[in-house]
Amino acid sequence: MSLHLEAQQFLFSAQKGVLSTHSVKFAGYPFGSVTPFVLNHQGMPVILISSLAEHTKNIIENANVSLLVFNNENDLQANARLTLLAKAEQTDKNNALIRARYCRYIPQAESYFDAHDFSFYTLYITHGRYIAGFGKMGWIEGDDFQVPTNPLFTEEAGILDHMNADHADNLKAYCQHYHQIQTTSVTMIGIDSFGFDIRIDSGQQLRFSFSQAINNAQEARAALVAMAKACRA
Repeated sequence: MSLHLEAQQFLFSAQKGVLSTHSVKFAGYPFGSVTPFVLNHQGMPVILISSLAEHTKNIIENANVSLLVFNNENDLQANARLTLLAKAEQTDKNNALIRARYCRYIPQAESYFDAHDFSFYTLYITHGRYIAGFGKMGWIEGDDFQVPTNPLFTEEAGILDHMNADHADNLKAYCQHYHQIQTTSVTMIGIDSFGFDIRIDSGQQLRFSFSQAINNAQEARAALVAMAKACRA
């Protein structure tokens, strides 16, 4: 697998990030803050931030930001991590598809929409530095993180409704087969070109990768059926 594809898949699997902006209050200093993010279907991180936050004030003055992405690991230096350089751009917070996707991954954010000072910002990646492990690292162009436009963004909600309503047993089988986790409650919360995410009864989020990228609901169905057959093999 190429380094840029591995980095792209890592980004879709990651759940934590540290956003660094250019401090307005203390010129010349970077300002770091923990900021939850959700990827849109083009592979760009989307954040929901308050106009009162220090990092938002910084972004308004200078939209060039950095996002350090990592997973839940005890030894961060021994495991994969990704540093993204990006330009932050305010995004319509009333976009129903983006809002629904964001709240499926971060349910507690639903209440933020009642506050007028919260807005979405999309981080358009310009460069990335991916460290996969010792001796395997490199710079990646921002265009390599871009997922080509496809129908999944508008088809996602229908796929999720179908899987959650009619195929809960398959979702549980995926958890057992691919993650060796037994669960009584499963909810598919998102699907994209590279895989899908399930939240289980403990609240834990599990990532499942496709063997090859998909672009639409028909290809998603084929990939999900193949994974279900693998669970029964």
